[in-house]
Amino acid sequence: MDVLGIDACGKQGWVGIRLTDGGYAGSLVAVSLDTLIERAGAVQAIAVDMPLGVVEKGWRAADLAARALLGIRRSSVFLIAPRSAWQEPDYVAAANRCQELTGSRLSRQAWALAPKLLEARACWLADERIHEVHPEVSFSALAGGVPLAYAKKTWRGQNLRRALLAEAGLVLPDELGEADRIAVDDVLDAAAAAWSAHRIALGIAERVPAVSELDAAGRPVEIRY
Repeated sequence: MDVLGIDACGKQGWVGIRLTDGGYAGSLVAVSLDTLIERAGAVQAIAVDMPLGVVEKGWRAADLAARALLGIRRSSVFLIAPRSAWQEPDYVAAANRCQELTGSRLSRQAWALAPKLLEARACWLADERIHEVHPEVSFSALAGGVPLAYAKKTWRGQNLRRALLAEAGLVLPDELGEADRIAVDDVLDAAAAAWSAHRIALGIAERVPAVSELDAAGRPVEIRY
């Protein structure tokens, strides 16, 4: 059984970690998400570290539930504005629209996701294999439900994340091929997404929130792990 976990990686575009039966089976890098997915071929599940479903009003219940779950790592979850805010031409307009629909302004960090969010959302709407994940939620699950004490860009944090993946059978080799030039935290996030994709394909993945909202397109707005 083949699955794919994907993380955004700045100017390089997207990095993917492919698993076969839960074990590492290679890496892919592509500027566009649809190209990366096409190159991956016939995989059963695709997990992407990017908000995919959006609501019409208020904050997403998935983000609020993930923040509550993550404790000290809660700041890694951005609150994602309603759908119409992402259709605005610039940050000021988007922040004002978000204020109208949620009572609070959209953060600049969240708005910076706009190009990748819209790209990933288009792929999600076209491909039912694609699911939203959040690496810190996945790593917390790998650690027995305990949020990790060290951030992902720290030495301790990266070693801990790699060890947790290895304990679950996902051993990342020292030489990854295409992903060798990608930042370590992005590779680890893609690997955590791949671990979640494997669980999704097996039918054992969990989700937040327990009861999903629906996107305007009728798909559930949820984070799987």
